[in-house]
Amino acid sequence: MENIRNFCIIAHIDHGKSTLADRLLDATQSVTSREKMDQLLDNMDLERERGITIKSHAIQMNYLHHGKAYILNLIDTPGHVDFSYEVSRSIAACEGALLIVDAAQGIQAQTISNLYLALEHDLEIIPILNKIDLPGANPEEVTDQIVDLLGCNAEDVIPASGKTGIGVDRILEAIVKRIPPPTGDPDAPLQALIFDSVYNPFRGIEAYFKVRNGKIRKGERVKFMATGKQYFADEIGALKLKQEPRAEISAGDVGYIISGIKEAREVKVGDTITSMERPATVAISGFEDVKPMVFAGLFPVDTEEFEELRASLEKLQLNDASLVYEPESSAALGFGFRCGFLGMLHMEIIQERLEREFNMTVITTVPNVSYRAFLKRDPETMVPVNNPTDFPDPSRLERIQEPFIRAQIITKADYVGAVMNLAIEKRGILKNQIYLTSDRVELSFDLPLTEIVFDFYDRLKTISRGYASFDYQPIGYQDSDLVKVDVLLNSDPIDALSALVHRSNAYEIGKKMCAKLRELIPRQQFVIAIQAAIGAKIIARETVSALRKDVTAKCYGGDISRKRKLLEKQKAGKKRMRQVGNVEIPQQAFMAVLRLND
Repeated sequence: MENIRNFCIIAHIDHGKSTLADRLLDATQSVTSREKMDQLLDNMDLERERGITIKSHAIQMNYLHHGKAYILNLIDTPGHVDFSYEVSRSIAACEGALLIVDAAQGIQAQTISNLYLALEHDLEIIPILNKIDLPGANPEEVTDQIVDLLGCNAEDVIPASGKTGIGVDRILEAIVKRIPPPTGDPDAPLQALIFDSVYNPFRGIEAYFKVRNGKIRKGERVKFMATGKQYFADEIGALKLKQEPRAEISAGDVGYIISGIKEAREVKVGDTITSMERPATVAISGFEDVKPMVFAGLFPVDTEEFEELRASLEKLQLNDASLVYEPESSAALGFGFRCGFLGMLHMEIIQERLEREFNMTVITTVPNVSYRAFLKRDPETMVPVNNPTDFPDPSRLERIQEPFIRAQIITKADYVGAVMNLAIEKRGILKNQIYLTSDRVELSFDLPLTEIVFDFYDRLKTISRGYASFDYQPIGYQDSDLVKVDVLLNSDPIDALSALVHRSNAYEIGKKMCAKLRELIPRQQFVIAIQAAIGAKIIARETVSALRKDVTAKCYGGDISRKRKLLEKQKAGKKRMRQVGNVEIPQQAFMAVLRLND
């Protein structure tokens, strides 16, 4: 155990942590020249296309320092706020963290957020100044920012470059010298924390774990404490670039277990593995349940694929424990699932992964957040409202609360006015304004979570030309004046397009929804009325005119009554058709509601 070091890499998105991880793998000769490629640990197509890390990846490296062999277990983590749950799981399995800051961009909001996560777990922090070879780098100023943030000395900050490999030797030396070895008793009963799992179609579920106490041996009988299920450890091993089977894994080390588990729900991230011969009495604590921020319905395009969608979501949840879902049904879309996501990017990635990895095409309803309703007959009891269809009748409603967040936005001084205007437009309240340097400002706002769900992040990036970073944490619920806006097509409500919005925005949103649907719904043989309503009150209307055939074309000359008779006959036919004809809503109509401001 003296020679084991477990560490993760934390940073803001696009600060170069995956590239630096590649240099560490090169320096320790963990990959052969044949296996070498850029962003080696980002092995998902989606990660490579978007240039972001979505999953945390574990890999073991061997390092020789002054003639002594060390085992370094690296866990690379995502940088985007929507994947912060992945970071929290990686941190739980480590004793140290490399904090990477871009020398050109400086400290960003997510850097601070992830740093606090690491400090809560008492991790040893090694600050690294990355991308010092860039022409726009500002190493002295950014080093001062890091020193202010961590309270360390300027000499402790390691200048490095992931592209050229500068400073990699110093980083490896610092990992060995500054990160403490894992604590634990190899002779105690087995306790191993599951921090990740993946689905293998040939071998069942593979769980990744860190042994806190005791030893795990190949072939022994083990028990998963949360589910109470027992299995044989068919194969255990170390997580090199390819899995490397071992006979035993001892306290402090990281590895994987394959035990032929077929059911996805039998493995829970954060569960404790123990031995059946000498079982541990208590499970490892310290794993918090994930709190979804955004809810949306996922429905299969073909209703017969409901069970397939359930199986796909189960397998996906294994790989991404922050996804939560439960079955729901909709009058317009049939059976599907109500899913909870950590943010809009997370929702987009899940949808994309369902299509690519499981060949499932899904319809996504308008995303919303979870509200709390209190009824007049029992004002103390809270009724959760996760879906606009759960919204109680306004006549029975005492009050409704919506979730609020504290948002930290770090931006350049030039863009402060534009950022404030955007936040105030989204019903934000300015709480604090701090000048970090003469040119960088940190703004704190209290904002309703509903307002940032759709396009807040995109618009923030646009007005600040990409120079604003955004991070948030929930601060509880507050009373609000919310109404339910329904969309009616020919007087039939379409529940999948209903939305809960603040009364001050209701008219504008209703008007935009109707206008957008008018563009997207194809014309029929009859008139289609698109209406937005709050209860029985219509607040906006658009009409899709009918495709008309000129039935009077064959009349030439003669009496007007002949033409009128034909037109009346056509009118009666249209009326009958409207009663039996149903309006098909195209898939992009559901997605268009998310982009009302475009």
